[in-house]
Amino acid sequence: MITRKRRAAGAFGLLAALAAGIALPAPALADETTATAPKVNLVLDVSGSMRARDIDGQSRMAAAKQAFNEVLDATPEDVQLGIRTLGADYPGDDRKKGCEDTAQLYPVGPLDRTEAKAAVATLAPTGWTPIGPALLEAADDLDGGTGSKRIVLISDGEDTCAPLDPCEVAREIAAKGVGLTIDTLGLVPSTRMRQQLSCIAEATGGTYTSVEHTDELTDRVNQLVDRAADPVVTPVAVEGADSCPEAPALKSGLYTDRAEFGQQRWYRVDVLAGQELRASVSLAADRAVNPDYGVLLRAVTVRGREIVRGEAAGHGRTDVLSTGLRYPKPERDDDDSDKPAAETVCLQVTGSFSAAPGVRTTPGLPLELTVDVVDGPSDAGDVASFGLGRGWWLLGVLVLTGFLAGLLWGWLSRWRVAVWRAG
Repeated sequence: MITRKRRAAGAFGLLAALAAGIALPAPALADETTATAPKVNLVLDVSGSMRARDIDGQSRMAAAKQAFNEVLDATPEDVQLGIRTLGADYPGDDRKKGCEDTAQLYPVGPLDRTEAKAAVATLAPTGWTPIGPALLEAADDLDGGTGSKRIVLISDGEDTCAPLDPCEVAREIAAKGVGLTIDTLGLVPSTRMRQQLSCIAEATGGTYTSVEHTDELTDRVNQLVDRAADPVVTPVAVEGADSCPEAPALKSGLYTDRAEFGQQRWYRVDVLAGQELRASVSLAADRAVNPDYGVLLRAVTVRGREIVRGEAAGHGRTDVLSTGLRYPKPERDDDDSDKPAAETVCLQVTGSFSAAPGVRTTPGLPLELTVDVVDGPSDAGDVASFGLGRGWWLLGVLVLTGFLAGLLWGWLSRWRVAVWRAG
């Protein structure tokens, strides 16, 4: 005879088995998500010079801690984040030991914000500035997985562990082809430090930013962490020409190039009748440039007639300057049957940047060009002269409806008045 207890135990066992069966695929899904998760390793200089009190009335270390706490709060859930230090533990004068002073403060992985903040709170400016060794270790921290990988280096001084040149270390990392980007931020930078951090960033396609205020540091690190979470699109390297006839022909896609100071870059795109060309360009100031600069993107015909343009200006506090344009090519009429169906549009990119004194002008500034050729809006040739398109018909219906409603309301009002007087 089956008792109630046995029946309950059997039911519980069945539910447990079903739950276990349903839960079996979950680890595989978790593993897949982990394998593709973007990874960011924040590398912080904790050398003795971080004691200097020249950032918003507080020490560089205090500013970095404050920025890190805000960044940890804002880190997207799907980003695996870690923190590595350099110069945080050895306070002595032994150069060999000082140049080995790099440690993983918080391992790269799912973020426990409380634990990470507690680790950051223990930091105090201590020793040397072994940037090269720290970058090598930071790259190893990011090993594994197929998601994007990014190192964000924050330092207030040059590497003190030559001959291991951190710029050569960055080139070595880039040569491995692991798709790792290094971005650098310089706190209260000097010329030599700016040159070194710029070189590190350039070697891996990253960016360099000079920082003199806490909010700037917070905003920039947040931007870089968010960028790691964006879908990875690998740009195609292309070399623009000095004129349209020699320019490379581009199709829809993302392209990267470099533009020398004051240099024009030309590209060609074929646009069919009824299609729309959408293009945008970004120029990155990856080194010190003079304030007041701009970028111009022009679409012109092969004969030099301007079709449309986009332009933007900066004033010294913007790292990346972007602009864009749209060109909808009308559908062909019967009278245009003797004309070619495709039109070659020449895209001209001009940057009005100038290098600050003592700054290298080569290689050129990083340029990113997006080209998108899509089907144009339907019935583009039927757009009314008022620019409303099909909205013109809607406006007409609304006007007619309002007119009829007014007549009806007026008739009802007069009828009510007549009834009132008769009564």
